Amino acid sequence: MIVNLDVTLRDGGYRNNFDFPLDYALHHARESVAAGMEWVEIGYRNGSFKPKPGIGRTGVGADDYIRAVAEVVSPDRLCMILHPKNITEDDLPRMYDAGVRLIRFCLPSGAPEHGLALLSQAGGLGFTTTVNITRVSQLDRRRLVELAALSGDAGADVVYLADSNGSMLPREVTQLVTLVRSVTDAAIGLHAHNNLGLALANAIAAVDAGATWIDSSILGMGKGPGNLVTEQWLPYLGRRADTDAYDLGRILSLAHRMESQIAEATPSLPLPDLVLGHFDLSVEERAKLPVDRIGDAFSAARELTAAGAR
Repeated sequence: MIVNLDVTLRDGGYRNNFDFPLDYALHHARESVAAGMEWVEIGYRNGSFKPKPGIGRTGVGADDYIRAVAEVVSPDRLCMILHPKNITEDDLPRMYDAGVRLIRFCLPSGAPEHGLALLSQAGGLGFTTTVNITRVSQLDRRRLVELAALSGDAGADVVYLADSNGSMLPREVTQLVTLVRSVTDAAIGLHAHNNLGLALANAIAAVDAGATWIDSSILGMGKGPGNLVTEQWLPYLGRRADTDAYDLGRILSLAHRMESQIAEATPSLPLPDLVLGHFDLSVEERAKLPVDRIGDAFSAARELTAAGAR
């Protein structure tokens, strides 16, 4: 069985400063779950990795927002994600009391101890937990194995591989899923970005290799060129398993409403983000590129890559 997690309200927030109107956020969460998505991620807790001025409700993830969503969606479907550096131990019980039941930790690869301690605490409170190992395309494989094993030992239910740069190829996804499965009993998940248009192919490769948790977003709305597109992924799953477990008509209606009401949701592939994916550079490197001159941006990205290799 594949567990599908809708990340639109969180990852899509990178396009609109997490400023989804409350009525839309409630509608989105309700319809996503009604269409068969096992979990809906309703935002960050206390912000993304870097502080953003005037960040909206799906970036703050306040208790009153969680309670509002929990009134229209069962807590057993509600998920939030966080960076350990942004929270205190008090945040975890407050989130649980407000209605969250799945909590995801973005684990720093250099110093994971604080995040792993919080993960253990979350498990004790009754949360289902995942560890999201970010930028796996740039992570030394020995370190990836260490982090996966440590996460499993700390009680993670799922270890997610995040292709944050959208640069991975299907064969690379297969290799990493197989590798991580060999060192932990936790389920394996994939969070795919679509810089090279390979999110769907990578999700298929991940599932074929044994991953059972997959992130996607409506219209692919997410950071940069976005994520795996829900309305492409669910029909594939339906054909693969010959099942109608997911209500594609409902998902398409949700996509239409989002496209009509959320201007930033319109699918796009900005050329600079394609360049970043090609050279396996993070979105933070975008600021170093002359993005208004795409040829020069390509050359600058090549130089950044060469400098990093030295």
